[in-house]
This record gives sequence, structure tokens and C-alpha cells, in this order.
Amino acid sequence: MRRSLAILLLATLAVLTAASARAETLIAAMSSHQIQINSNYTGDQLTVFGLVERDGRSAARGDPYDIIVTVRGPRRMLLVREKERLGPIWINRTQRRFPDNSIFLAVASNRPLNEIMSEETARRERIGLENAQRLPDPGLDFGRTTARFKDGMIRLLEEKGLYSQEARGVTFLSNTLFSAPIPVPATAPTGSYEIDIVLYAGGVPLARQSTNFEVVKSGIEQRLASGAYEHSLLYGLATVALALFFGWLSSVVFRKD
Repeated sequence: MRRSLAILLLATLAVLTAASARAETLIAAMSSHQIQINSNYTGDQLTVFGLVERDGRSAARGDPYDIIVTVRGPRRMLLVREKERLGPIWINRTQRRFPDNSIFLAVASNRPLNEIMSEETARRERIGLENAQRLPDPGLDFGRTTARFKDGMIRLLEEKGLYSQEARGVTFLSNTLFSAPIPVPATAPTGSYEIDIVLYAGGVPLARQSTNFEVVKSGIEQRLASGAYEHSLLYGLATVALALFFGWLSSVVFRKD
């Protein structure tokens, strides 16, 4: 009995040693960690560069490497309303709230997600636009209704350029070197953005790396925003005074004698 346990222990150690010898390391970097918004800002693009570092003593894998890059922006409470027509007017009848939800979400991969992993794995690991938010029990009617609102929310944010999914957004420059451009539209809010890079092979995650960047205001936009926050009363009075002045000026200019 002791001999069989010893053999089993040695076999387990051998498997663990072989697994560690085959372990890959993911190294990632960004072209820039900050995007500055000024008066001429119309959007920008960052690039994620990465390298898969593999132990030279380990054997090559039978499955090719896959990379999935997920960018999540500032979190907000998102409210989605469904409009219904009542006679000649449209009214809001039902709504759903999505608390603590990323207002910016971009997913890029070197090939379609359904070729990298199963739908069950994508749901479990929250990969892809459809799986970014957790829903109530899908067996309930409330869950099905919420899923409809979620699809509408994704569609609206895609139209604004805030949600995107690129099945060929990651390019392997060699067997281990890759790059992924990240377009940031002008509608992207200021704040911190998280980037999650995951290495897969045969649908199994092998390594993960995280980084981030910021979208900040600069120049006069930043000074105005800071002034409005730090001196809110003076900012409000100045805004009212300017509105009154331009109202009076327009009445003088367009006055008909």
C-alpha cells in the first residue's frame, strides 16, 4: 500500500513538474498610457503589443495560440428604457437598470470567439459583448426580459462607438509576437480604462496580463472642469452672467427699429 502511494505521489510530482515546464508567460506593453482630450480631439488609437514567452525546454503545443484582449472603461449606472406608442405619442413603459456597468467595452481576438472557445466557456469567463453583464436566472421571465434590454443596450452603445467586437482585431506578427490596435472614439468618457489580455491554446487559458490607460482632459477644457468642480458657486454665477450678456447682445444686434 505504501509503495503504491509513493508511486502515485511521484507520478503526481512528475505531472506538476512537466506542467510547470510547459508554462507560458505573457508579456504586454502599450504604445501610450494616456489619451489627452483637447478642443480638437476627434478620437485616438492605442496599440497593445505582446510577447508569448515559452520555456525553451518544453515541447511545442499542438494547438495554436489565441489572444483575447478586453478593454473595459469607466463604470456607470446604465438605464435602458423601452418606448411604446400610445396614440400619436411615444412614452416610456418599462425600463431596466444595469448597475456598475462599463460604459466602454471593446473585445478583440485573432479569430472569432466561437473558434477559440465554447459558448459555455465564454459565458463562464464573461468573454464577449453578450457576456459582459451577469443576468438574472434565464429560466425566469424577468431574466428573458432583461436579456432583451441587454441586447438593446449593446446595440445602442455599438451605434455610439462605445461597444465593439473585432474577430480579427489581434494580429500575430510572428508565432509569439502580437499587436492589437484599440480605437478610442471621441464619445469615450474620461476616466481609467482596464485592459485584460488572455492567452489561450485549445480553449484553455494559459496566461493573463493586465494593464491600463487613462482618458483625461487637457488645456482649457481641464482648467474649466477643475474650476467648475473647485469653485462651483463662482462658475455658476459666471455662466449665468455670460448667458445674460449674450442674450442682451443678441437682442441689440438683431433689434428691428
